[in-house]
Amino acid sequence: MLARELLREQPERVRERLAVRGVEAEVLARWGELDVERRGLLGELEDLKARRNEANKAIGQLKAQGEDAIEQIAAVGAQKEQIGELEEALGGVDAGLRKVELGLPNLAHESVPIGDDEGSNRVERQVGEPRRFDFEPQAHWDLGPRLGILDFERAAKITGARFAVYFGLGARLERALANFMLDLHTREHGYTEVLPPYIVNAQTLTGTGQLPKFEEDLFKLEPSGYYLIPTAEVPVTNLHGGETLAEADLPYRYVAFTPCFRAEAGSYGKDVRGLIRQHQFNKVELVQITTAETSYDAHEELTGHAERVLQLLELPYQAVCLSTGDMGFSAAKTYDLEVWLPGQNAYREISSCSNCEAFQARRAGIRYKPTAGGNPRLVHTLNGSALAVGRTLVAILENHQQEDGSISIPEPLRPFMGVDRIPAP
Repeated sequence: MLARELLREQPERVRERLAVRGVEAEVLARWGELDVERRGLLGELEDLKARRNEANKAIGQLKAQGEDAIEQIAAVGAQKEQIGELEEALGGVDAGLRKVELGLPNLAHESVPIGDDEGSNRVERQVGEPRRFDFEPQAHWDLGPRLGILDFERAAKITGARFAVYFGLGARLERALANFMLDLHTREHGYTEVLPPYIVNAQTLTGTGQLPKFEEDLFKLEPSGYYLIPTAEVPVTNLHGGETLAEADLPYRYVAFTPCFRAEAGSYGKDVRGLIRQHQFNKVELVQITTAETSYDAHEELTGHAERVLQLLELPYQAVCLSTGDMGFSAAKTYDLEVWLPGQNAYREISSCSNCEAFQARRAGIRYKPTAGGNPRLVHTLNGSALAVGRTLVAILENHQQEDGSISIPEPLRPFMGVDRIPAP
């Protein structure tokens, strides 16, 4: 959520920076109208309360002197009624302001490319050369079923479209990838492993920015009103919701392996084959909570931690800085890591690493007390996939497929797998 002081004191700057994120000027104009109305109501309310307090003092003095205070008591009663009406009106304006504010995306960092969609994204670097095959590489939606490790038809039978069943070495590979990533991030990158709930309340989703704007993308559990998590970013970032942390304890670095549940409401007809876009998938998520002064160094660090997984698994990839029209609602800057998939002859997203600055912290109420003293400050929050496990499995199947139909297991995964290949059928 953006600061009211920023919206009030720099309206033109905010308007220009939100325009490149698709926010119409009328939205901010409405916020300005509500803000003026709120301040007017507050002024009236404070003045009326001051007059009521003075009248109460006068009534006390009259009674102490044994004089009649009927008129003054009647006037105070009328003031009380007016105060109630003003407070009700103020509550309605506050609700309107909050509704507008919760619908405004974060401001993009000045280094983010401006553009309407992914066509304006900027490739920062490419790492690893796509492998040249002596045979026609297959896509994972053909490889998996042929190897007997993935079954999309049975998943559709027991649930529906956009689900998968893993069998045998496919299930073991998914588990091996998760364990490998968790060990790497906890033992080498300094993260603390967290196992959070997979079900959260509306306040938690509001804190990280999924609600109220993106409710249609969530799975809601009725009648409880709880939701299945779309990513571990949601419960892990909110671990410190409403807290004031000590600067000396920052940064917090958390890693969590969880299933993720997404309705994919806006993706009809997109990526309907295979594991790329599922309603349920597993992901290892990194979260950092730090200060404003260190958050952009932390963003580069966190992205590098995700890249390290791809490097160790010998998967070619590119790092892309997302444009203003392509990055997520809460992000000030996002790097996507896109892995090369030879079966599709394309780079596809496998990780998204974002610096949300103070946007989520303001919504969730996460602050820290500076060591040098002074008022508490908002933290900066960061998150990134490291990695989406199913998509990493896809990348291994497609990049490490062999001419005989087998899949070679990358060296770092072999201790977790107990085998060096998935044999040909």
